[in-house]
Amino acid sequence: MIQKNISKSALKLREQIEIAIKDGYISRDEYDSIIHIATEDNVIDKFEEALLKEFHQMIYDKTIKFKKS
Repeated sequence: MIQKNISKSALKLREQIEIAIKDGYISRDEYDSIIHIATEDNVIDKFEEALLKEFHQMIYDKTIKFKKS
């Protein structure tokens, strides 16, 4: 089922996560930016919650790795 009322922040969040997936790596600043996007409106909707859950799982299983500083 396609959700029609996806928030702008959820779309922006998805774009940033897709960049991290494509790169396979993420910097601490990029990670912080993703978290900021999700929380900037003080509401984490179900779509954002699902994106963040999947994003964190990809970090946990090393699909996305942190760049060494």
